[in-house]
Formats: sequence, C-alpha cells, structure tokens
Amino acid sequence: MAKYLLLKHYRGAPAAVNDVQMDQWTTEELTAHVQYMEDFVARLEATGEYVENQALSPQGTFVRSDGEGRPPVTDGPFAETKDLIAGWMVIDVESYERALEVAAELSAAPGAGGRPVQEWLELRPFYTAMCTVTE
Repeated sequence: MAKYLLLKHYRGAPAAVNDVQMDQWTTEELTAHVQYMEDFVARLEATGEYVENQALSPQGTFVRSDGEGRPPVTDGPFAETKDLIAGWMVIDVESYERALEVAAELSAAPGAGGRPVQEWLELRPFYTAMCTVTE
C-alpha cells in the first residue's frame, strides 16, 4: 500500500470545468456536495483505502523563526496556504493508478447546478522508507 495526499485548492490550480465558487452555491448544492463527500469517504473506508480528510478554514498565519528575540514574519508578497489549500484527503492504495482513479472520482463531486465540479486535485505521494541494500 502507498499513501497519497489529495489537495483541494481554493486557487492556484487550473480552473475547474464547473468553476462556480462555493460561496455562490445554493444550500441544496452545498448539501449535495457534502453528501457526496461523506458517501465517498464511506466507500473508501469500506475498501480500507481511507486514512483521513480535513477541510481547512481560510484564516491562517504564515510564521517562521527570525532569530532569537526577533518577532516572526507573518505576511509578505507571496501566496499563502490559507489562500491556496481548501482541504486534503489522505488515501492508502495499492498503486499509483488506483490513486489516480480515487482522485478522479473525488474531482467529480457535484457543484453548482448539480453538475460535477471536475476540479483539479493535486496528488502527491508520501515519502516511504528508503530501501536497504544488503548482500
């Protein structure tokens, strides 16, 4: 099994096919989207491929160490994850091909007008332990 991170973006990815922002969806459209996500997770739980998922608040702060006794830098002229990352899902699947299938299915969650969003998701593998060569 290999773990993959599927990242949902607020912006920064290519535009979705059904590119209507969530804040413009009706209550029924939001409810259908959330139900799709819950059903999707249940299917992955049933196959043992689900690890976790989380939606993220758009609020956030960029922080780094600026040396002892110096305040952290919290903003700048760059894109921040609070502007880019809407949430994530971690899956544990048999192959890269299966990870692609799962990501494609998640991309098809319903959006405005009940049509699939067909958003771009970022699929990133987790690092695994390095193989040890023995003779």
